[in-house]
Amino acid sequence: MKKWAFVSDFDGTISNKDFYWVVIEKYFPEGEELFKKWKAGQMKDIDFLSTVFSSINQDEEQIIKDILDIPIDAYVPSLIHHVQQNGGDVYILSAGTDYYIHHILKKYDIQNVTVLSNEGYYHKQNVHMNIDPEHRHYSERYGIDKSKVIQELQTEYETVHFVGDSEPDSHPAVYADLTFAKDALQHILEAKNVPFIPVNDFTEVEKTLIQKGFIADV
Repeated sequence: MKKWAFVSDFDGTISNKDFYWVVIEKYFPEGEELFKKWKAGQMKDIDFLSTVFSSINQDEEQIIKDILDIPIDAYVPSLIHHVQQNGGDVYILSAGTDYYIHHILKKYDIQNVTVLSNEGYYHKQNVHMNIDPEHRHYSERYGIDKSKVIQELQTEYETVHFVGDSEPDSHPAVYADLTFAKDALQHILEAKNVPFIPVNDFTEVEKTLIQKGFIADV
């Protein structure tokens, strides 16, 4: 069994802005009403995202430019490197799509990271999602079931840590050995009585990993 894995959500956790907000603000103002319906529980996550991502109507060059303009937590590349130096494997676990995640990882030269997300691809001026109901991680609501992923990793690693920021992350948080929670996830986990460590950014995540002996002091 491998020693430990560090698993992170992407949108709002690694990135400082969700890709769907970039699209809504620049190309799809109607998405604000859809956002309200989604948050009110009237739309599944995957239906909301699929609608927004397929409403960009821009050439791929412009879409990639928009993706690369998304700000991320500046300390993420360093933390990933430190985790890997200390024997940890790094996973990005996202209910968005791997299409934009891979572009951002390449921009910051982040290597040897496994991306587990809904498959995305460019076609006819939009980003589409390829959801496979037969996949072992399939979720009808999210496309990918983060809880199933964390439970599967628990069979491969002695320890699995997780960091997230929003409602979809509350489900895998139940199974992680240590959950770091940003923003709305803190209140959700408090209400569910799920233990977590509150953080604002990845420097705070690293401090805890150092304190708990997973990363050597740098």
